[in-house]
Amino acid sequence: MKRLFILLLLMPMMVFAEDNMQKAAATISEHYSALPIQYDFDGIKKEKISDKIFRQYVMGSKSMLVKWTLKKGAIIPLHFHANEQITWITQGSVKVLSQGKTFIVKAGGVLILPPYVPHQFEALEDTIDIDVFTPVRADWLTGEVPGYLQKK
Repeated sequence: MKRLFILLLLMPMMVFAEDNMQKAAATISEHYSALPIQYDFDGIKKEKISDKIFRQYVMGSKSMLVKWTLKKGAIIPLHFHANEQITWITQGSVKVLSQGKTFIVKAGGVLILPPYVPHQFEALEDTIDIDVFTPVRADWLTGEVPGYLQKK
């Protein structure tokens, strides 16, 4: 009897909650007009960073996807940034140095670099490196090559 009484008390609240969720979803649909954006990396100009390093990227409001084309021997010098970096090597291999440790990342391998962790990359062979940065690399938005990639 006690269970029936509790069920009878909760039933109107459950119906009310379901009705509110449906109304909220309809309201979001009416007011939120953003659409997915589709890109084709083959159509994005390769930015030449050096004779051995090229990059292409797209970004959303909170993250950035980067395709690096690295020729064997390319070095991205020791640096760090405020962004989390997820690196996926899709072709070739790299040696990553970070805090006294060496990581060899081969095609199919993924390396996650937390924010502010110093790291250096060296392409051990011709390599395609896909990186995701969160948040967006604001330091790249000026169109200038980052200082650590400039020839000295």
